[in-house]
Amino acid sequence: MTKKELLYIENNDIKHRKYEHENFNKEKLNQALCLLNEQLELAQTAVTELIVCGGSALVAGQLVNRTTQDVDIVALMKEGKPVTAEPLPTYLLKAAARVAEIMSLPDDWLNNGPASQFTMGFPPGFTQRLHRVLIGDKLHIYYIDRLDQIYFKTFASADRGGYHITDLKALCPTADELLRAARWCMEQDVSEGFRYIIKEMLTQSGWSHVSEQL
Repeated sequence: MTKKELLYIENNDIKHRKYEHENFNKEKLNQALCLLNEQLELAQTAVTELIVCGGSALVAGQLVNRTTQDVDIVALMKEGKPVTAEPLPTYLLKAAARVAEIMSLPDDWLNNGPASQFTMGFPPGFTQRLHRVLIGDKLHIYYIDRLDQIYFKTFASADRGGYHITDLKALCPTADELLRAARWCMEQDVSEGFRYIIKEMLTQSGWSHVSEQL
């Protein structure tokens, strides 16, 4: 093995251990959000309400036994209704940057990566199923429900695979939940190619009885 190859392995090992250290479990996630609330209080901002999906929602709800690297904001909440999270408020990004400094977190630990889903649309009943958590006077978090995790993870499993399939299986969806999720996904992408992909994903993942109904 060459010196260059050894250096590449060493650098990637350091990177892996770095991100492993930064991962959020439930306690560290709560710590980061409480610090974020404190920063918002210090800045005397408006009350900020975030709709959160992804790994942090899985961790917070103890739906899946794993950690996560970031907090994914899919939308903001205004007067009881979801609104777009593109862009995130400048004051929120400044507060998040300060938390990143304090806790040695990645710059994008709080992000709006999945915010385009707002434009695509949410599953039926999405808003009514949100789980509200009052972090403090200035920060309220709305975690998406287990059923909506199944919807989103079904789409992501067909689109990107990987750990999304692991998460989907860990949620232990019923055949009816999977079928509803798959049909919603096919409304997001109506192409015949995507229909084939999602059917194949379900079949390969052990859910051929669901795939056959699409």
